[in-house]
Amino acid sequence: MAKKENLSVTSDDQLATQLSELKREQFNLRFQSATNQLEKPSRVKEVRRTIARIKTLQSARAREAAKA
Repeated sequence: MAKKENLSVTSDDQLATQLSELKREQFNLRFQSATNQLEKPSRVKEVRRTIARIKTLQSARAREAAKA
């Protein structure tokens, strides 16, 4: 799971790339869950929270850029 400290040192492009990869993984996890093939159910929660962390960091950076 990506921690806030690890995410805050990454660039905006890296965050966007990581976000798209996590959304793709979340999509695949939803399908696995629907077909009862999910190996690690806790991964759904981890991915969802990491996506939220990235989006929060992106919006905070956007607010700071708008201020300046």
